[in-house]
Amino acid sequence: MSNENLIDVKHLKKYFAVRGGLLQNVQAQVQAVDDVSFFVRKGECLGLVGESGCGKTTVGRTILRLIPATSGEVLFEGRDVFALKGQELKTLRRDMQIIFQDPYSSLDPRMTIGESVGEGLKAHGMTNAQQRQDIVVDMLRKVGLEEYHSRRYPHEFSGGQRQRIGIARALATRPKFIVCDEPVSALDVSIQAQVLNILRQLQREFKLTFLFVAHNMSVVEHISDRVAVMYLGKIVELTDRQTLYNNPQHPYTQALMSAIPIPDPDLERERIVLTGDVPSPIHPPSGCRFHTRCPLAFDRCKVEEPPLVDLGGEHLAACHLRQPGSISPRSC
Repeated sequence: MSNENLIDVKHLKKYFAVRGGLLQNVQAQVQAVDDVSFFVRKGECLGLVGESGCGKTTVGRTILRLIPATSGEVLFEGRDVFALKGQELKTLRRDMQIIFQDPYSSLDPRMTIGESVGEGLKAHGMTNAQQRQDIVVDMLRKVGLEEYHSRRYPHEFSGGQRQRIGIARALATRPKFIVCDEPVSALDVSIQAQVLNILRQLQREFKLTFLFVAHNMSVVEHISDRVAVMYLGKIVELTDRQTLYNNPQHPYTQALMSAIPIPDPDLERERIVLTGDVPSPIHPPSGCRFHTRCPLAFDRCKVEEPPLVDLGGEHLAACHLRQPGSISPRSC
C-alpha cells in the first residue's frame, strides 16, 4: 500500500431537493451528505460504514459523478473530477468503476453475460470483438466462472454468481479505483465470504484501490485497511481498522461495535442500545447530530457541532468528549 493518495474528497456536500405544491417548488433539502472530507491511499481499502440512510452510497456515487455534487471537491490523482468534461471525463470513467449492491437489477436481462462484461470495453473504443472476448473470458475466470458462462443470460445464474459477474464487469476496463457499494449484503453468509476473498485476491493482483460501502461491521473488519463511520451525512470517526475495532472513541461507533456478534457462547459483550429513531436528514438536529440518541450527551452537544479532530496517529473523531481540554458531562 502506497502513502500517496489516489482519491482526495474535500468538503463534499450532496443535497436532494424536496419539491411540492402546484408549481413543484423546492420545499426543503435532504442533506444526504454534508461536508464530508477524507482520502483513500493507493492500494488500500477504505471501509465506509453506518446505518441505512446515513449517506454512504451517496458518497460513492457522487465521487464517481453518477449523481452531481451540490458542492465540494474530489481529486483523482490530483485531477478535479467535477471539472472534467468530454473525452477527459470518459477516460477517467475507465479508471473509476463501481460494483452495485443488487446483483439482480444491475445486469441487463436482454444481454448475455459476455456482452455485459465487455460493454465497457466497447464503449472505450475496443472495436476488435476477439480482443474483447479474450478479456471477458479472462475476467470471468478471475472470479471463478468459465468461458461458456459468457453465452448465458443473467436469469440462469444465482445471486452469488451474478455478483461475481458484476465484479468481472467492473474489472474489465482495468480500473485503478472501485466503489464497492454493499457488494455482499444481498448474499448468503457462506457466499459473502467467497466474494470477499475474491475481492481481496483481485485487489492484490491488480493493485486496486477500494471504497467499500457496507453496514455490516464484521464484513468491513475482514476487508478494510481503514474505516470511516458515518452518521446522518457526516463522518464521525475515521482511523485504521485495528484501532477502530479495539478502541472506538465516538459513542456511535461504540454502539455499532457492541452489536457485532461474538462467535463464542461463553463470551458476552455489553450491548449499547440506542434509543429513539434516526432523525430526518431534512431537519437534522442542531449541534452534534447524534446528541438525540447519545447516552453521553450534555448541554454543549445540543448547540455546538463538534469538529472532526485528530486524536493522534490519524485517529479522527467528532465528539466533544474527545476534544482537547474537554469537560466531562458529569462535571458540567
